[in-house]
Amino acid sequence: MSAVKLALVIPCYNEEEVLPDTNEKLRRKMTELQNDGKIGEGSRILYVDDGSRDATWALISKFCAEDPRVAGVKLAHNRGHQTALLAGLETAKEFCDCAISLDADLQDDIEVFGQFLEKYENGCEIVYGVRSSREKDTVFKRGTAQGFYKLMKAFGVELVYNHADYRLMSRRALEALGEYQETSLFLRGIVPMIGYKTDCVYYSRGERLAGESKYPLKKMLSFAMDGVTSFSVKPLRLLFSFGVILLILAVIGAITALALGQFVGFWGIFCLIAAASGVHLIAAGVLGEYIGKIYLEAKKRPRYRIETTAGDVAKNPNE
Repeated sequence: MSAVKLALVIPCYNEEEVLPDTNEKLRRKMTELQNDGKIGEGSRILYVDDGSRDATWALISKFCAEDPRVAGVKLAHNRGHQTALLAGLETAKEFCDCAISLDADLQDDIEVFGQFLEKYENGCEIVYGVRSSREKDTVFKRGTAQGFYKLMKAFGVELVYNHADYRLMSRRALEALGEYQETSLFLRGIVPMIGYKTDCVYYSRGERLAGESKYPLKKMLSFAMDGVTSFSVKPLRLLFSFGVILLILAVIGAITALALGQFVGFWGIFCLIAAASGVHLIAAGVLGEYIGKIYLEAKKRPRYRIETTAGDVAKNPNE
């Protein structure tokens, strides 16, 4: 059996502060894996520049000139982490046997690459990198993350607990991923739907070396909303149920008031109208999310456009 051709896929957005250190560590790790016979010639490090405004692409181009194992893809516009990751995976599947996706800050432990590859050699098509603990997170971060997974589970979305986008996917799994054509991407929900044999590798997540997190609270909330509305219709059903309950309570209240010969005062009426208006606005907002997704999907616009590439990303140069 020939050595595995591995692609490391790293989405980048304004990562000039961390990239030099990241590239050096990944190059050393690739060399180590090659020397140990775990990966073969043609394995690459593939950076995807998601429309960065700093020197990220200049650095990627420099890395490609220095090492033929490094390649780069530059998107024509900032499309978001999930789309940039998909662009990298779709590019990588043309020359690799399997791909490992990870973030540019290397908070995901690269020392478990070997475990990923062992499980791949044992027949796993998808291997999830799962955090063993969240002790290093702030109380707020830990609470919101755990709440997110519980919320998604309650809405019937299949997720791997404490898994982000650190995973290995075989070429077969990558080809299956390409069959999912939605515009609103939530890969953590899509990948488990692929099926095939899967397993997990557990690791301890490190601290970010430099720069700022690309997922502030606003983006995290948007990401969660995308996850819920892309994979579950339960919010619509909950709103319907809540509306029925509210209507029943209103009827009971009206009958009771008439039986007692009492009329609701001004503040009671005001609160009732305010509550009803709030429910209507929430319902309209949730419906708007779903209608907006239908609107985006109906357009059939391309999810991304590649502006340029660096290094050889078209095919395996050794074939």
